[in-house]
Amino acid sequence: MEPLNDIRHMRHALVLAARGLGRVAPNPAVGCVIVSQNGTIVGRGWTGRGGRPHAETIALAQAGEGARGATAYITLEPCAHQGETPPCTNALIEAGVARVVAPIEDPDPRVCGRGFEKLRGAGIDVATGILAKEAAELNAGFFLRLCERRPFVTLKIAASFDGRTTDSAGDSRWVTGEESRRFGHLLRARHDAILVGAETAISDDPLLTCRIAGLEDRSPIRVVLDTRLRLDESAKLAKTACEIPTWVFTASEGGGALRARGVSVISVAKDARGRPDIGTVLNELAARGVTRLLVEGGATVLATFLDRRLADRVELFRAPVALGAAGHAAIEALAALGLDEAPRFSSVGTQRLGPDLLESFSVRA
Repeated sequence: MEPLNDIRHMRHALVLAARGLGRVAPNPAVGCVIVSQNGTIVGRGWTGRGGRPHAETIALAQAGEGARGATAYITLEPCAHQGETPPCTNALIEAGVARVVAPIEDPDPRVCGRGFEKLRGAGIDVATGILAKEAAELNAGFFLRLCERRPFVTLKIAASFDGRTTDSAGDSRWVTGEESRRFGHLLRARHDAILVGAETAISDDPLLTCRIAGLEDRSPIRVVLDTRLRLDESAKLAKTACEIPTWVFTASEGGGALRARGVSVISVAKDARGRPDIGTVLNELAARGVTRLLVEGGATVLATFLDRRLADRVELFRAPVALGAAGHAAIEALAALGLDEAPRFSSVGTQRLGPDLLESFSVRA
């Protein structure tokens, strides 16, 4: 059994690491806590915007001489390669750290065990495996980007008690309450990119920004799936493309008017229905550094991700209102018609948001 202090300090480091989600791509979100020999926390840090500076660099700078003989709790194996900054292993060795606790290896081929090896070679005691599951979940997007060339995908659904997103007239305004909408903006802040389909982009004319006071700079890259390039240059997404990166994936040629607005128009392979192939889109997003993708698309887009088994998590905001069969379903008809083939989910938590209930699920393999 791991020492209780190791678990406590690693939980602290994981909380710090989570502060970087949505800001550090394409790098992992890492947290670091430096604890002196007498048990005092002398340094804390988490990865900076865009991946620099590293968590270890910040924590060691705070600790100063207090790092000598201390234990460093780091949520991922320290880097051992020369990138834009010197290796964190070097910094830990030079600071005189006596012990490093890190739950998992970094799958980046430039690291992948070399960090631990270098630390041990310098006489530093290295402990691994503590809260490894939590650490892997935190950086699942970073791992998926490296190993499967796609980001971690979260589907966000705001629906009535009976699974409808709009009434019979197509009105979807404020199905859920203010607390749910605020949490939805927090989700945006914790993802690198947000994706919708052309129907949502055209009918709702959204901004897809984070509008929480103090987190306005956390707005994600906006992504639109637009088969026939129907998004107009007068849309809010196009008019603000020079302020917030906006990428349109299409199966058509053209898009000059959108490009003039600053929109990146990206042509990709078509799927069997002639739409932009979701797998290819995810590959392209990963190649551009996206590790975490929030999907706020309509029923067709959500069904496509589920059909292709390319969703990892579902955040379901359920409002205490019934819209009936005339309302529009949250998810379009799926390719899987039988129970044996249907997508399955595991509950990972629920929480009350005002009158609404947020149910979180992981998607079973």
